[in-house]
Amino acid sequence: MLHETRTTDEELAEVEARERAELECRVRRYRGDRPPVPLAGRTVVIVDDGIATGSTARAACLIARRQGAARIVLAVPIAPRGWESRFHDVADELVCLDTPAQFFGVGQFYDHFAQTSDAEVSACLRRANQPTGQDAPGRPTPATGTVAGTDPEVAVQAGATALGGHLAVPEHATGVVLFAHGSGSSRHSPRNRCVAAALNQARLATLLFDLLTEDEELDRANVFDTPLLAGRLADATRWLETRAEVQGLPIGYFGASTGAAAALWASAEPGSPVSAVVSRGGRPDLAETRLPQVTAPTLLIVGGGDDLVLHLNRQAQAQLPCESKLAVVPGATHLFEEPGALETVAELATDWFAQHLKQPPADL
Repeated sequence: MLHETRTTDEELAEVEARERAELECRVRRYRGDRPPVPLAGRTVVIVDDGIATGSTARAACLIARRQGAARIVLAVPIAPRGWESRFHDVADELVCLDTPAQFFGVGQFYDHFAQTSDAEVSACLRRANQPTGQDAPGRPTPATGTVAGTDPEVAVQAGATALGGHLAVPEHATGVVLFAHGSGSSRHSPRNRCVAAALNQARLATLLFDLLTEDEELDRANVFDTPLLAGRLADATRWLETRAEVQGLPIGYFGASTGAAAALWASAEPGSPVSAVVSRGGRPDLAETRLPQVTAPTLLIVGGGDDLVLHLNRQAQAQLPCESKLAVVPGATHLFEEPGALETVAELATDWFAQHLKQPPADL
């Protein structure tokens, strides 16, 4: 098959060298200075998002076997019928939830099938490596309430409306960031949750919440009603200020798409407690009348391939009287789905908030 592609030995060697460098980079990114977990004599459970060709799952099984695994279990949610025949020689047990007759691809069975980012993987590995249980230092037991570093479900009170949210408060938090999602999204946005995980690692608390109720979302006009969304964000900020676990912490806003307009609008309100704003692929033009009143330092992050939004952000920056910066992520489009793009967003946002969310010195 390789011969049929007319790939030369030199070209193959170049590809292999590039991929090995990427593999080594990811090992360092995921593992850090932690040693690899020994597999010799252990039962290893390998989980994949589904089986199509099965090549990656098979490779994982082979690697686990070569490292001395005593038993290998391969578990997947979805696979084509007859998939078991491909793995009997590499796995000891096969688990699959469904094998539909009409199978065209794994993504066919997912509502959301975007690539898991490096930041999400790193955050999961860090949480897994942390001590758990009642003896874990600095962590209350479940009986005492919220455990620092988790994403507990909360009901955010915005006026008379209760909105679903996730509040994550890492130990010794130095600030708190409220997320305003874009149109058609919610507190479950994988992109915002990826950025939130990076902020949590930097000891910044995060609140991801729904700006609208399910009934309100049925009216598309609400999704683009910037004053309404900004009002909800301001209400959520007042609610958050009453929470004991984040009380007194400096506050920032992270807005995406239309949510960025709400973040800028709310931060421009007189007496706003917001110390910094970050916009990801934002539509600041939807808050154009309020831009001259924004005083919080603002970072505008736009993909280099998102031409229209980049133009709108350049126009908006010219109207901001506050400290501002336009950061362009090369090659990224509106959703930052390109490899490494979302990680760059997370790094830029973390640096901006770390710089501007600083608590005033205590009175002597």
